[in-house]
Amino acid sequence: MISNERPSPHGYRSYSAGPPKPPVNEDTLKTEKIQIERKTFIFTLKENPRGRFLRITEDVNGRRDNVIVPSTGLEEFKKVMDEMVKAALEIPVKDQ
Repeated sequence: MISNERPSPHGYRSYSAGPPKPPVNEDTLKTEKIQIERKTFIFTLKENPRGRFLRITEDVNGRRDNVIVPSTGLEEFKKVMDEMVKAALEIPVKDQ
């Protein structure tokens, strides 16, 4: 057993219970791609029947991870990112 696998007190649970969900029709509104060191980030503004969202994909040597930000949170997301950039520029780098 892998360390993060633990038997459930409620019995065996299958993550594929029931038929697979049908694919959701998504329209791509805008895409931007940036390369930072070994990582590629793809920012894709999309829209589906539930609304608009930003998908941020991190690609490192073929391994992909995604973050989805609903469009209703983009202003707040940008505000936090701006604060992080400001802090990164203002806080001195520690000696290694």
